[in-house]
Amino acid sequence: MRVLIVGGGGQVARALLASAPPQLQVHSPARQELDITNPEAIAAVVGRLAPQVIINAAAYTAVDRAESEPEQAWSVNADGPKLLALAALRCGARLLHLSTDFVFDGTASRPYPPDARPNPLSEYGRSKLAGERSVCEVLGERGLVLRTSWVYAAQGRNFMLTMLRLMGAGDPIRVVADQVGTPTAAASVAEAVWTLVRHPQLQGVHHWTDAGVASWYDFAVAIAEEAAILGLLAREPRVVPIATEDYPTPARRPPYSVLEKRSMMGLNLAPVHWRQRLRGVLRELRGA
Repeated sequence: MRVLIVGGGGQVARALLASAPPQLQVHSPARQELDITNPEAIAAVVGRLAPQVIINAAAYTAVDRAESEPEQAWSVNADGPKLLALAALRCGARLLHLSTDFVFDGTASRPYPPDARPNPLSEYGRSKLAGERSVCEVLGERGLVLRTSWVYAAQGRNFMLTMLRLMGAGDPIRVVADQVGTPTAAASVAEAVWTLVRHPQLQGVHHWTDAGVASWYDFAVAIAEEAAILGLLAREPRVVPIATEDYPTPARRPPYSVLEKRSMMGLNLAPVHWRQRLRGVLRELRGA
């Protein structure tokens, strides 16, 4: 099977390449070769590779900056997936598109199922929702959306690496404690994606994250504790819980965005608790 991964260089794309099943022919062009906002570039790459599955791991993820430059966010997160879907339609490929918990408003009190009504609070969330809908509308049963949340890895730009950098200075860290979701390692997302690739009968929208629930404060405390144990920090820093209103940002975040994973549980796939995954990513970082 020929698989095209879009978003080469990103943390999920890297995890996908690192864990790709050996029997697949996997291609992941650099962004310079495949810009998903450029229909000619998409046509050239898809025409040359003739993929049977396209995985879209490309995204504009600067949540706050999207409020001041929505055109860029919508170009990548909404227009890009539509162009990929049209290319997939022409070559007969499936398209597996990655999306986000930020399509929800966070007013729920229990995990969001895939069919819950979206109501994004930010330009980022609205652009990602538009991309989801384009994929499903253009491709029908050959379109697949996988939402995940709070993704991080040992490389790239993410909350874990930002916290480690700030914690290295030794000063107290103030972190929001009233936004709740599930930290998810990029490797966990990759595992779920490859599972979906092996099940061509699946369609529509699905959710996958690591197990458990945490606030950003909980996540930061765990990073501090585990990093100190592994010697990535000279000492465990003090982490101070604050309210969202004490750390205003241009984009509104959902206060609760835990995703329900039931539709994926019958695929011989079991979620690992986020703290265990965190420990593994930090060990990878230590060994890098």
